[in-house]
Amino acid sequence: MQLFVRILLRIYYVWLFLGGIAWVLNIPARLGIPLIQMEWLAPYLGVAIAAVYLKYPYGKDAGPFEILAGFAAIGCWIWGALNSEAWLFSLSGNTVEKVVPGLIALALMMEGLRKACGPSITILVWALIAYGLFGHNLPQPLQANYIDAKSLTMYLYTDTNAVLGLVLAIVSTLVLAFMVFGRMMEVSGATGFFTDFAMALMGHRRGGPAKVAVVASSLFGSVSSSPVGNIMSTGVVTIPLMKKTGFRAHQAAAIEAVASTGGQIAPPVMGATAFLMAEFLQITYLDVVIAALLPAILYYACLYFQVDAIARREGLHGLDRSELPDIWTVLKSGWIFVLPLAVLMYLLFWKGMQPAFSALGATLVLIAMAVLKRRFLNRSDWTDLIFKGAEGMLPILMIAGGAGVVVGIMNVSGLAQSLSFILTQTGNSLGLVPMLALTAILSIILGMGMPSTAIYVVLATVIGPSLTRMGVEPLAAHLFIFYFGVMSFLTPPVAVSSYVAAGLAKAGMWETGWTGMRYSAVAFVLPFLWCYEPALLLDADWLSIMVVACATLSAIKLFSMQPKALSLASAATSRIAGLLLACISLGVACAPALFGATSISAMAVTLVAFVLAFVVPSIWAKTGD
Repeated sequence: MQLFVRILLRIYYVWLFLGGIAWVLNIPARLGIPLIQMEWLAPYLGVAIAAVYLKYPYGKDAGPFEILAGFAAIGCWIWGALNSEAWLFSLSGNTVEKVVPGLIALALMMEGLRKACGPSITILVWALIAYGLFGHNLPQPLQANYIDAKSLTMYLYTDTNAVLGLVLAIVSTLVLAFMVFGRMMEVSGATGFFTDFAMALMGHRRGGPAKVAVVASSLFGSVSSSPVGNIMSTGVVTIPLMKKTGFRAHQAAAIEAVASTGGQIAPPVMGATAFLMAEFLQITYLDVVIAALLPAILYYACLYFQVDAIARREGLHGLDRSELPDIWTVLKSGWIFVLPLAVLMYLLFWKGMQPAFSALGATLVLIAMAVLKRRFLNRSDWTDLIFKGAEGMLPILMIAGGAGVVVGIMNVSGLAQSLSFILTQTGNSLGLVPMLALTAILSIILGMGMPSTAIYVVLATVIGPSLTRMGVEPLAAHLFIFYFGVMSFLTPPVAVSSYVAAGLAKAGMWETGWTGMRYSAVAFVLPFLWCYEPALLLDADWLSIMVVACATLSAIKLFSMQPKALSLASAATSRIAGLLLACISLGVACAPALFGATSISAMAVTLVAFVLAFVVPSIWAKTGD
């Protein structure tokens, strides 16, 4: 039985991996098999559900029930795809042969979501389904539009604005292509290259291993789609090295957690959310990448400056050069990982190709380079790529199905409009800042425990419209909610990234969580600023951008100069000085938004802050003071 289960699961994996690539490359149409999007997405989702039941069985091993449940999922979703066009023009109503397969398909998908992604997002989706069925009994403004159970089932089952809609389409094409690229990078040894490169570049510096974590995690995280995967890939090397050179366990864990989570907000991939955002806003992918670039740089600058400040205060040194790899040796052996990234950038931004084609093109180049370097010749390498790649897609596909339910319920019930009305009224009554604060809190709460793609879909549907109604630019509004959704990875009580890193470092989870929030402080401030000052998103003239960038960078550097570095002995005095320094830093960062980026006042504040943050410490260091 178990042999049959393993073979069946591998068949599912091959279908999900190679079949998905075939769909991206439009091979069915080239072979004369015209398929509309729904006719592909439904069986693709059905196979993913079937694989989930075998991968996450109820007992120790999958048995007949899991096999049959998988067959039922495939059959019901194919049934809906084959008959959807006929049902669209049918006058027979919601009959048994339509509704029953729909109920089975949706129930199996929801259970697959629970198995693959845990209870948090599953409970949220079930709660929204309950709202769609019974929300018409609630008072205004939360009262839902009435829809009976049969109509709701058919809407979620067959409508292209629900499960088989935009989110699943993007995940099964764009996200799949970049997951293939990321998986190929990982299997062929890119994680080791990025870590060695960062070690050679930063390992000898003050607090070297922590700076290695910042650089390595930012490089790998920019093409990875999982903060936890990033932590497990780079943290196993960097966290022990940080502890070895004097960093406390909770500091090492927090640094790695913040660095790895930053990959979700760092171009070009942004955890695959950049593509979703471009589709939601009907703008180009390049527009999203450009807007996200400066905030990502400032995020990592904040972490880097704080790491350097800790190392200075504690007298922590880097590793001896004899313990570090030679940078030219690293580049000589690992250039095959640089070339595909260059090809990806070339295809995306110079040739203007579709992101999915660009990712697969870069993957093809990487495979060719790996084979030439005799790194990817074993059958085990290929099976690892295909099977592990497909396995990594399972939670994302389940989330895409659940997100389709969320979007469908929001549309059909009117909940999106109701929540948008409530938040807009709050903004009209109290002002934009309190509304942004409320939105940030809701984004963190709703994002807890969910992957970044699911976070964005839920928040863009529920909260995004209210911000745009208050006058916030659409791209700024969507980046705002996405940033705070991602910050749920670092915000207790859930703080998934911090807790995973704490486990590797054998540190306290709560201490790691709060420390991680402090190290990522800029990410909690920047979204408020760019709602008032679009230069942070590179949407302004160059003078404004330079002033805003310098002001924010100076504020970050000042914030990193903790009281102990100023030799304040008293603990109470140190806390007061630390609070004062934080307030000054916030004032400097806000100056361009308050006075106007090109005003004399903003430029004067920026100049003074820059001198205090960078020039004066440099002079002190040279004179030995």
